[in-house]
Amino acid sequence: MMGKAWFCGFLAVAVLICGCGSEARKTPTSRANTVKLETSMGTIVIELDKKAAPITVANFLRYVEEGFYDGTIFHRVMHGFMIQGGGFTTEMVQKETRSPIVNEASNGLKNERGTISMARSSDPDSATCQFFINHVDNSPLDYVPNTSSGYAVFGRVIEGMDVVDAIARVQTTTRDGHSNVPVEPVVIKSARVVSQ
Repeated sequence: MMGKAWFCGFLAVAVLICGCGSEARKTPTSRANTVKLETSMGTIVIELDKKAAPITVANFLRYVEEGFYDGTIFHRVMHGFMIQGGGFTTEMVQKETRSPIVNEASNGLKNERGTISMARSSDPDSATCQFFINHVDNSPLDYVPNTSSGYAVFGRVIEGMDVVDAIARVQTTTRDGHSNVPVEPVVIKSARVVSQ
């Protein structure tokens, strides 16, 4: 008779196959867009949330698929805050972009450590290509109704937070009127969609 022991064994195997454990939440699902950033300091893998931020994800993926980010840098690095990139070449030349997109910061996602958000100017609907990865929880960047337009979170780092931490620790300087620029360029060698 198989009884309770057999059922418990079956349940344990089912949990492993279904990926119901805590580790499973760190890996991309088959429905998720996943992008790999190969940087001069290591690899960062980002899972995008197209359900919460469809416009932002579509915009980011278009830049990725066009190879726009290849050869750009993390041009603004602030330890204990965030690392920002995707808009400047190693010579600090700002790349031309497409039209800005609407701000989706009210989607319920928070600027927590390891999330990726769109950079923008004081105009909430001014984001184009530049993004940042939150080095710590940054609740002041979140959307607050009638108070703050916030910065749109559209995904999360699922591999390579050690790389983000390493980038956040690099020495910075002021260059061509921009502050917090790494002394040695941190280059995004390539950005590629690895699942969609």
